Amino acid sequence: MQDNKGISAKEILELLPHRYPFLMVDKVIEVDEEREYIKAIKQVTHNEFFFQGHFPGNPIMPGVLILEAMAQTGALYLKKFVPECKEKLFVLAGLENVRFKNPVYPGDTLVIEAEKFKKKGHIFRTTVTAKVEEKIVAQAEIIAAMIEVKNA
Repeated sequence: MQDNKGISAKEILELLPHRYPFLMVDKVIEVDEEREYIKAIKQVTHNEFFFQGHFPGNPIMPGVLILEAMAQTGALYLKKFVPECKEKLFVLAGLENVRFKNPVYPGDTLVIEAEKFKKKGHIFRTTVTAKVEEKIVAQAEIIAAMIEVKNA
């Protein structure tokens, strides 16, 4: 069993290929390999690029970017704990049972929990929940395909 309190910001950059403005995970505060569980944080700041146009005067984090943060959280777990995934790239292959329950505003702390990772061939599925102050803002089953990294 490996029970770990988190993944450092430096290691997040080593594990994920994403960079500003598309890195959507600020830190991982809990991981548990035995439970197949990861808990990450996205601090939603007032100066996020998307708030300029979504929506002026009533800024709300776009649902697709909440889903991106959820997908990146799942990818972090796989790249950290599944050896065959370490050097691979994950791309979104599908979404099921997506529900948005509450908006996410500037200043919110988005807490993302992914668990129950399932593999079939090169496809992975995980159940992910995003919360703000213990209120669910989004839920989804995220399906990702593992592919080879191609250098340009």
